[in-house]
Amino acid sequence: MKSALSLLPAIASLALGTCVTRQTGSNPSVDGLKFVIDGESSYFAGTNAYWLPFLTNDADVDLAMSHMAEAGLRILRVWGFNDVNTVPDNGTVYFQLHSDGVSTINTGEYGLERLDYVVSAAEAAGIKLVIPFVNFWDDYGGMKAYVTGYGGSDKTSWYTDAEMQGAYQTYIKAVVSRYVDSTAILAWELGNEPRCPSCDTSVIHKWATETSAFIKSIDPSHLVAIGDEGMGLDGGSEYPYTTTEGTDFALNLAIPDIDFGTLHLYTTDWGVTNNSWGNQWVQDHAAVCESLGKPCLFEEYGIKDTHCTDDLAWQDTALAADGVAADLFWQFGDTLSGGETADDRYTVFYGSDDWECLVADHVAVINGA
Repeated sequence: MKSALSLLPAIASLALGTCVTRQTGSNPSVDGLKFVIDGESSYFAGTNAYWLPFLTNDADVDLAMSHMAEAGLRILRVWGFNDVNTVPDNGTVYFQLHSDGVSTINTGEYGLERLDYVVSAAEAAGIKLVIPFVNFWDDYGGMKAYVTGYGGSDKTSWYTDAEMQGAYQTYIKAVVSRYVDSTAILAWELGNEPRCPSCDTSVIHKWATETSAFIKSIDPSHLVAIGDEGMGLDGGSEYPYTTTEGTDFALNLAIPDIDFGTLHLYTTDWGVTNNSWGNQWVQDHAAVCESLGKPCLFEEYGIKDTHCTDDLAWQDTALAADGVAADLFWQFGDTLSGGETADDRYTVFYGSDDWECLVADHVAVINGA
């Protein structure tokens, strides 16, 4: 999903950071078509709160995490990237600076130490994190920040440019090494919704093969996924089923170091007028995952403004599909010290009526209540 929240206030620092090593629970794994979390092989519910590592108030992180945990949400996806081309004004969190062909990782108090706190809070709450390393979209810098910093032509060049890929892998190593011993990590993701418009599918396939192997060489104990939308598969003729964006779902899922598939669902944004279309989209991905013996994570989905209508049918479809192991709605909202968090019209706020139908009722069904 394209996010629309501006960089959050903090003071930039380049001081050395420390690794998160506190142990609670156990490393998540896969068991056939299921995830195993702290010894439990089941279907799990979760959410996205991309903005959580950009908060500078620890109490806000703790409050949001406690609300998710109390609701029975077991998986949380947050951004592990925040790229810039110029050092922001004092009071802004960022993770990496790309300028004049050089990348500098901000490991300080208002750099990766903010992600450190999220990981520690997740450990304390018993929540497992999914962390992508780069954004296809320009929000929070993304691939465009690399292209700007290294003088590339466009985002499609990012996948094959040696300098940009070198900087990307250096960043991956820095982040993974901080949390390699943390049981709060469910999975590392290569990126958020990686696309290569009009590229041959071999471009992303080669990049995903090489990058997933690189991550596993650093951290063989945690799961790895691509973080794509699941575009490019058999079952329909609509735009998301095509390989227009350079992805082939089955081909990429078959990569040896990719542990599970991901799919997103936004009918309006994709030009699909019938929300019930989403049920087949979920089922078709589940079938591919089942055929390859790897679980699917339904990791982003939502309908603007009306969260208690067709979203619920998508949840039911995912829960009934053997190949789907968990779903994460987009996105979690809460009221924190600075007021309500960002509302992109997909946001479901803690304690609202929509929260009851989309979250509380869904978790109750999963738990057999």
